[in-house]
Amino acid sequence: MQTIIFYTVALALLLLSFAKDREKTRRSLIKAWKSFENILPQMLGMITSIGLILTLLSPALIGSIIGSSSGWWGTLAAALVGSITLIPAFVAFPMAAMLLESGAGYMQLSAFVSTLTMVGVITIPLEVKFFGKKFTALRNSLAFALSFLVAFVISKVVA
Repeated sequence: MQTIIFYTVALALLLLSFAKDREKTRRSLIKAWKSFENILPQMLGMITSIGLILTLLSPALIGSIIGSSSGWWGTLAAALVGSITLIPAFVAFPMAAMLLESGAGYMQLSAFVSTLTMVGVITIPLEVKFFGKKFTALRNSLAFALSFLVAFVISKVVA
């Protein structure tokens, strides 16, 4: 029901915008479409990757690697994978939900999503270029360490 309300409000506001200024609304829709086209390849790639992972790995295997029973070793594994993976946050959360449904634990997923969004192993060369080695190392190290604090807090909140 909530989705229907959101779509109805969005459509009503779009019609209002169209009534107020057709040209500006048309330009905005074209700009939005171009943004969607730019994001689409990443989204399709991630959806395909998630589909392959969930197809190839059984829920039992996912649970044993990053499930609740995997403890801090599973959290460390999830944090390491999150650190080296370059996925936009808007894709990370649906992916985490799918992994959760397949047996992953909350603590492990919180470490995964935290490092995914805060640690950038792949982007280190670019970050060093703009911010320097010391800042990059400090920022990534603190972000990695803080992801375990986030995982610990989430494990206590969910438990």
